[in-house]
Amino acid sequence: MEALSEHRERQQVRREATGRRWQNLDLVFTSEIGTELDAANVRRAFRKVVQAAGLDPAMWTPRELRHSFVSLLSSSGVPIEDISRLVGHASTNVTEKVYRHELRPVLTEGAMKMDEIFPGQRGRKGNEKP
Repeated sequence: MEALSEHRERQQVRREATGRRWQNLDLVFTSEIGTELDAANVRRAFRKVVQAAGLDPAMWTPRELRHSFVSLLSSSGVPIEDISRLVGHASTNVTEKVYRHELRPVLTEGAMKMDEIFPGQRGRKGNEKP
C-alpha cells in the first residue's frame, strides 16, 4: 500500500506538470500523459531503469525478466501450473518449453529425493551403524 501511495503522489506531480495534456483515464500505471501504456512505453521506461542501475540497456529487455521470474519460481518449487497462470499462459506448455530455464542441475533434485527416500543416511560411512 505504501508503494502505491507513493506512486500516486508521483503521478499527481506528473499530472500537474503535464497540465491540459494529461488524460485522466483513471489508470494506475500510465504513460507520461496519463494514457494506457503500450510496449514502446514499457521498453523506454525499462531502459531508463536499467541504465540508472549501471547496466547496459542494449543488453536487457523486459522479456529477460519474464524468463528469470519463471525460472526463479520454478527453482523455488512453485508448481508449473501456478507459474503458468501468473504469467498469463493458457497452458503449461509455453511456460515449460520457452520460459523455464533450470537454474540448478537436475542432479540436485535427484539427490534431495534420495535423501527423502533414505532419511538419516546422509554422510554415513559404509560400516557405521544408524
